[in-house]
Amino acid sequence: QLQASGGGLVQAGGSLRLSCAASGSIFSINTMGWYRQAPGRQRELVARIISGSSTNYADSVKGRFTISRDNAKNTQYLQMNSLKPEDTAAYYCNVDGWVRLSTGSRGRYFEVWGQGTQVTVSS
Repeated sequence: QLQASGGGLVQAGGSLRLSCAASGSIFSINTMGWYRQAPGRQRELVARIISGSSTNYADSVKGRFTISRDNAKNTQYLQMNSLKPEDTAAYYCNVDGWVRLSTGSRGRYFEVWGQGTQVTVSS
């Protein structure tokens, strides 16, 4: 289960920080990422961070957004600076990894989506 928070209304040039915490019986998390979907558009990757700390960003957010993760808390963050009206969208977090069995060993692979959190940037 994922719980996202941090969205809101901000003026152009402002900043927001999104958080997304994963809960449940988790053995390990592989990739954590943020996607966004604006009305009438397809969902697109914003940023993702892989277990070792390798990151990928959409060209449109490079230099403005920073993704990070706290493995101890199974939580990811998206720091968004210099926001633009075109960043307005519903932002969704995504996590994939492996569940922890009752024996403590690694179980099946999983991928889950969080509920969207709305980011609105006014001009």
